[in-house]
Amino acid sequence: MGEGLRGVREPGAGGPGRASDRASIRRTNLGLVLRLLRDRGPRSRARIATDTGLPRPTVTNLVAELVGLRLVREGHSQRDGSVGRPGLAVEIDGHAVCGLGLEITADYVTAVALSLRGETLYERRIPLDVRALGPTAVLEETAELIREADAAVTAAGARLVGAALGAPGNVDIATGQVGYAPNIGWRDIAALAELRRRLGRAAPRLHLENDAKLAAIAEYVIASAADIHDLISVTGGIGVGGGIVSGGQLLRGARGFAGEIGHMPLAPGGRRCNCGRRGCWETMVGLGALLRHAADPHDRVHDASLDVASRLADLRARADARDARTLAALERLADDLSLGVALLADVLNPRAVVLGGYFPVFADHLLDRVREGVARRVMAPDAGGCDIVPSTLGLNAPARGGAHLALDAVYQDPGAVAG
Repeated sequence: MGEGLRGVREPGAGGPGRASDRASIRRTNLGLVLRLLRDRGPRSRARIATDTGLPRPTVTNLVAELVGLRLVREGHSQRDGSVGRPGLAVEIDGHAVCGLGLEITADYVTAVALSLRGETLYERRIPLDVRALGPTAVLEETAELIREADAAVTAAGARLVGAALGAPGNVDIATGQVGYAPNIGWRDIAALAELRRRLGRAAPRLHLENDAKLAAIAEYVIASAADIHDLISVTGGIGVGGGIVSGGQLLRGARGFAGEIGHMPLAPGGRRCNCGRRGCWETMVGLGALLRHAADPHDRVHDASLDVASRLADLRARADARDARTLAALERLADDLSLGVALLADVLNPRAVVLGGYFPVFADHLLDRVREGVARRVMAPDAGGCDIVPSTLGLNAPARGGAHLALDAVYQDPGAVAG
């Protein structure tokens, strides 16, 4: 049902349940130490031994191996207790390895490469009319982005250990196939197989995931540091997707399709959705709805060949200039957002709802009205303790989540991936 995420996985939970030989015990313990440093921060060897229950000589050897793999390094001095000499803290290094996240959406293809410490080594977004181009051309562009990112990572002295592609709609993570993505017009597309064919032997380890779930992973990396372990990430674009984290677990559902919140039928008999039904939530709060209410069809903000960030900046400037039509469109958007968010809060009772995608561009025009509408609609007092916050990750949250997902293999088996 769920998938462990950064910050909540108990040390060693991702490794083999029972080690059958010394090699597998060592692999398990290397991952145990590395995940501990990721989830709980720098600490001395003595404290690592205490936290893991491993003997100190074993910890010393494991840390030495991780240093040799360039996955950890020694930092500042740290005293454990009130007596004794302070020890050098061990912390994540990870400049040697990098994960790549990619996203295909209706308006663009984007890529972000992150080091193990979360530093950005490569970032690029290419405006594309994905539906008009079709999967063949779009996957060729994506393959070229992977080649370009790999070259940039190599030039920075690191190695790409994997890549995760986010796509909208229903995806099959086991087969790497995009089953049905109505907003880009894809059905039964073997995305990963096509990328591997184009990249050949140079292809990194590839994963496929729903884009909104990747955004939720990226948001949870931040939220878990604030001790928030129940959240919903609502990503606004041409479509609207959701990623649900409950008790630190990414919820997939019985067959992996949990989170299709954009297709909640909140306006029966309303506008026809790309999925074929009427009145889906994304027909009310997707980017297309805002553009339709804010500008005439010939306006440049409708031009999908232009970078979506520049088009959003144009609308933002109009809102700041108190353009009546733009402000009215944003008020309508806030009301319709509050309707869906309140429903999600009633059903799932999250600690936070993170508004991502294009919504944060207009956060100061939306948040007060959304919060008021949610508080009015939710049955529980104080909206059930749910806070509604804008994402700080911009349009690249799904790609960043993909990079974190690609890096997870390092934490599971450091020696095999980074060696």
